[in-house]
Amino acid sequence: MKAKISPRSQSLSLEDQLVGIEAKTAPYPAARSWSGGRRRIVGKGPLESYCYHAMSRTCGGEVHFDDVEKEALRRLLWKMSEFCGVKVVTYCVMSNHFHVLVEVPWREVWLRRFEGPEGEQKLLEHLRTLYSKTFVGLLKDELDDLRRRGMTALAEERLEAIKRRFCDLSVYVKEVKERFSRWFNKRRGRKGTLWMDRFKSVLVEGKGEPLHTMAAYIDLNPVRAGLVKDPKDYRWCGYAEALSGSRRAQRAMSKVTAKPVDGWESAGGAEAYRKLLYSHAVEVRSADKSEVVRRGVSPEESKAVLEAKGKLTAAELVRLRVRYFSDGLVIGGKEFVENIFGQHREKFGPRRKDGARRIAESAGGLFALRRLRKRAVEQRQGPMDDRGRAMSDKPDRMRTGATIA
Repeated sequence: MKAKISPRSQSLSLEDQLVGIEAKTAPYPAARSWSGGRRRIVGKGPLESYCYHAMSRTCGGEVHFDDVEKEALRRLLWKMSEFCGVKVVTYCVMSNHFHVLVEVPWREVWLRRFEGPEGEQKLLEHLRTLYSKTFVGLLKDELDDLRRRGMTALAEERLEAIKRRFCDLSVYVKEVKERFSRWFNKRRGRKGTLWMDRFKSVLVEGKGEPLHTMAAYIDLNPVRAGLVKDPKDYRWCGYAEALSGSRRAQRAMSKVTAKPVDGWESAGGAEAYRKLLYSHAVEVRSADKSEVVRRGVSPEESKAVLEAKGKLTAAELVRLRVRYFSDGLVIGGKEFVENIFGQHREKFGPRRKDGARRIAESAGGLFALRRLRKRAVEQRQGPMDDRGRAMSDKPDRMRTGATIA
């Protein structure tokens, strides 16, 4: 049952309703830890950063967010990225789940900003992105007191504990979810778990076709759910935010478009990304063309957009089996996937000889670390949910019988 929002909350302005999201954390907030062990692959090699697609859904998908709640979650994705040192590339907040594509810097490299004589002061200033002035002041007093008492090692451990929260995908998503849950439950007057298990994540090669495809998959979620015809009209996705003039969203998109960081308008970044989106946006129909298997735009609409912006690009990319983008563990070129497989060899069976599995629907450039076995797509009738599936469908894991091969 959907919890009701109090009349008083509904009468407040948007900014007043979101005050709990924008507020700084006060001293010694209550916290809880997460447990669980979904298989997760993280980069361990010498790259300066790795990209990940993270997705999390509400319990059973039955708790739905209104517009204010979507806005709150959107703001938290950005706010926590600034604190945790991860870079949002793009995102999409749907009614009962969210997607975010992030670049996670190599922690040792990122932490160099806090080295040297002024390093500790810079770290304390960084904490102000999330914590109140009072909280940071009390922390500084605590550190000074420990050192006066000869407990320098304990003071350093206190600082190291803070640094361990940076440049970590799990910490980032966990803190987004926990902070949103507390705000959401207070707003709705509810108790209990909001999110279903831990989040899913896929390691994505941070350039070229793998990154393009994943970003487009995320921004096209509302189109495939039938909520809008054009992703620019869905305000809770990275593409729409960039078009609205947000500098941070525009700069984030430069990772995908390979344009200068401030080239969204001046260097054709907006046009490049729109072409990329529409090359992936074509709806998918059944073999006899009578039923829409996955919502999108018509081939004519896609062609019109692409021709208006430049040369028509190929659309023979992954668009049928989008489960790879949430359950594939790793997405990238063959060499990239094989390298990650080598780093995590102990997580796979002894008979596994190699890692890369070609994604059958790809034009040839995409590989995954997990092969998802599937039955032929059946014709579907009736309404679809916000994942573009027929409402009567069983969960993906039941329908496809996914296994690691």
